[in-house]
Amino acid sequence: MEKSNIIDTPMPTTVNLDRELGKPVDVKRYRGMIGSLLYLIASRPDIMFSVYMCARYQSCPKESPLKAVKRILRYLCGTIKHGLWFSKGSDCSLIGYSDSDFAGCKLDRKNTSGTCHFFSNSLVSWHSKKQVSVALSTAEAEYVAAEK
Repeated sequence: MEKSNIIDTPMPTTVNLDRELGKPVDVKRYRGMIGSLLYLIASRPDIMFSVYMCARYQSCPKESPLKAVKRILRYLCGTIKHGLWFSKGSDCSLIGYSDSDFAGCKLDRKNTSGTCHFFSNSLVSWHSKKQVSVALSTAEAEYVAAEK
């Protein structure tokens, strides 16, 4: 991976990870890569969604999710100097944002909800999770996201 080409995004917008696509890969190696990326999320929230998408396939990984993990690693090689920076400031405000997509997962049509919280203009908390129910409209998906 050291000599691979760098890439601008951790995951393409038209990604189609499939449980059945490709040959099985080494489970221990795949889980090790996912574990390392999960640890890195603390300082690199830009890869959080992509890593969580790949982490869903840890029980029986195939070539398709492994290719996506390698793409994340290529992205990290090109953005090695990026990360979180917490500045000192007198503004002690807490601001939270919430959002949801509508039927974003191509496999089961479930929504993904996300939140982030800023304290003194610094990101202190974020969350992304696939919703347990299937929403019938974008308004319902947003309502479920706000409820969490």
